[in-house]
Amino acid sequence: MATYEQLFENNRKWVAEKVATDKDFLAKLASDQEPDYLYIGCSDSRVPANEIMGLEPGEVFVHRNIANLVANIDLNVMSVINYAVANLHVKHIIVCGHYNCGGVKAAMTPKDMGILNPWLRNIRDVYRLHEDELDGIKDEHEKYNRLVELNVVEQCRNVIKTAVVQKSYAENGYPVVHGWVFDLKTGLLKDLNIDFEAVLKQIQKIYNLTGSH
Repeated sequence: MATYEQLFENNRKWVAEKVATDKDFLAKLASDQEPDYLYIGCSDSRVPANEIMGLEPGEVFVHRNIANLVANIDLNVMSVINYAVANLHVKHIIVCGHYNCGGVKAAMTPKDMGILNPWLRNIRDVYRLHEDELDGIKDEHEKYNRLVELNVVEQCRNVIKTAVVQKSYAENGYPVVHGWVFDLKTGLLKDLNIDFEAVLKQIQKIYNLTGSH
């Protein structure tokens, strides 16, 4: 584990390595960002957004919170989505969870979590929506992992419910929303293959915010 002082030395080494392989690296870093991707992931320290996708700084706009939630009353995530779509014009929005997520496990622990209670309730609501399927899984480990996947799916739905995403897609054909899960044991990403257009059509029966009928 690096000491606090080592972080600055690591930073200097990082700059030197980047400049050695690309003399224009710092100029590119200082230029305006034009990422194609918005990544909404978990705050877990083992899941670095850029690295797992092999992307460089400037290529992905990142928002992270406990258990990669997209709560409609969370002004932080809503502001990030709005800025990414309306100002950065991202082409893809990725919600990425990970197996063995501590937030998901905490949500299913029957005890008072203090200030985390209202946050984790969002995950408990996902369980409630998929109660029959989850209760049919006898292995607790597999049940939690399936809840991780279902939580990603529901957060993708929450992204699609936003007006800025619906309007941009109607006008421009982007962004498209994707759901992924990162496997800590293999280091690989799993695409949940969400049918964006089908989900959009389904939810617009109730959540149509484009102004059209």
